[in-house]
Amino acid sequence: MEMAAASISRIETGRRGIKPRDLRALLDIYEIVGAERESLLDLAREAQQKGWWQKYANVLPGEYSTLIGLEAEARLVRHYSQSLVPGLLQTGAYAHAVTIAARPGDPPDEIDRLVSIRLKRQERLNDGTFELAAILSEAVIRQSIGTSALMSDQLRQLVEVGERPNVMLQILPFRAGEHGALTGSFSIVGFPVPSDMDVVYLENMISAVYLEEAPEVRAYESVFDYLRAAALSPNDSRTMLIGALEDLT
Repeated sequence: MEMAAASISRIETGRRGIKPRDLRALLDIYEIVGAERESLLDLAREAQQKGWWQKYANVLPGEYSTLIGLEAEARLVRHYSQSLVPGLLQTGAYAHAVTIAARPGDPPDEIDRLVSIRLKRQERLNDGTFELAAILSEAVIRQSIGTSALMSDQLRQLVEVGERPNVMLQILPFRAGEHGALTGSFSIVGFPVPSDMDVVYLENMISAVYLEEAPEVRAYESVFDYLRAAALSPNDSRTMLIGALEDLT
């Protein structure tokens, strides 16, 4: 199957969904035939329709759809951002600007749908069972995206969201120097059941990668812990955000 053992375990314990195509391969391996096989395949097809994001399947890359599904099950997401405001914290105008920049050939209606998906994802922040710990490089709040008014609205939203009890927002200042995440942004998705291994999500220009092996996840967790210690406190981060906002006005 070319899948990590942790992935198979999460599927078998019902913590992660499975595509009918992959299920067929597993059922072949498990030698499941007849009525039981068809019943399981029917369940897999039905499960694919349960997530709100499934209606956007024609514009959603598979890796992105998987991320939304993981976020829907997650208890905690730890995110480090190197250059952009994380999707869970973007304003609509900011999301629109960066989506157009990343996908210049897409028609306007598809851009609008992708932006609506991003904003829909943010509803997870209203769930008291979900926590977000976000560390933003200072470059994120210094990078000009769109107009000054657009950036002002985005920084203002970061200040407001950072005051939520389930959101920990920190800024990693330039003066923090070199660190293990200079290669780029990453997310660590954690789940309510302790036996479920965390998943690391890495996104690049055209696709994304998931890491589920324990040594790989621990490496990113160690880097995140370092970044959290090197970053400004939430209060000092708020002060820096307000200062950046004042610079734009």
